[in-house]
Amino acid sequence: MASQFKKLAPLLNRVLIQKHEPVTKTASGILLQTSEDKQAVGKVVEAGPGQIDSKGNVIPTLVKPGDVVLLPDYGGQKIKLADQEYFIFRDSDIIGILHQ
Repeated sequence: MASQFKKLAPLLNRVLIQKHEPVTKTASGILLQTSEDKQAVGKVVEAGPGQIDSKGNVIPTLVKPGDVVLLPDYGGQKIKLADQEYFIFRDSDIIGILHQ
């Protein structure tokens, strides 16, 4: 049902991520060997405003749209929006921000 929607605005400390899939085939059709130790990496598409503490203050999320992040091997809620696959993670579940 969610695939009929085009955009999702995450609430609180949740982050919408599109995972990067490793290239397994070249343009000419040659299959590439995949590594067993590939790491889960994704790009932040949207981020919620943050978690609310016991005093009512907002603790902002630490990532912003466009950040490339390292993700845990398991977890996240898989959803489809406009025929694209995304995952929703809590801000605290993200392992780190990757920089070049």
